[in-house]
Amino acid sequence: MAIKFQYNKTSLGELGKQLKMRQKALPTIKSKESALRTEVKRAKDAAGELRRRLDALRAEYDYMTALWGEFDPGLLTVKGVDLRMSKIAGVNVPVLGAVDFEEKDYDLFSSPVWYADGIALLKEVAQAGIESEVYMRRMEVLDHARKKTTQKVNLYEKVQIPGYETAILKIRRFLEDEENLSKSAQKIVKSKHEQQEPEAV
Repeated sequence: MAIKFQYNKTSLGELGKQLKMRQKALPTIKSKESALRTEVKRAKDAAGELRRRLDALRAEYDYMTALWGEFDPGLLTVKGVDLRMSKIAGVNVPVLGAVDFEEKDYDLFSSPVWYADGIALLKEVAQAGIESEVYMRRMEVLDHARKKTTQKVNLYEKVQIPGYETAILKIRRFLEDEENLSKSAQKIVKSKHEQQEPEAV
């Protein structure tokens, strides 16, 4: 990215401000990137743990496959999911509150004995599945924000800060050269005046 500038003191001052602003912001952005990296790893680990738990629960569910044919699927439904947003390092991420289940009454005497265990298992499977999805979404949001922050760190570190430093150096050299030329011109004019004065006398 080429930084546009003019060879004058106003441009030098403006570039200096831009450089200082980026140099001050860089540590903050780096710490945000580090925090996001940690949170992405934490969310990934939590999602992996929930996936393993979900797989174990599904294996338990599959173990009872022969019995599920008798089960009335209308006995248990997910009534609502309390999903809130929370900020982590300035990024809005989903946080799962409570999962609200609606359980219909069934006849304890005429229904199979395992219904209570089946309903408890279905609740666990649904809860783990919903938690897993929320953590996967959380991980995606955090990872996207981390990538954007990393891009900004790289932009500042590798492009903009060196670009501003180079531009400032060029302007300073130009102004110094201009000042040296001006002084040289003044000396030449002065020496010519001095040479002309003795001739005039």
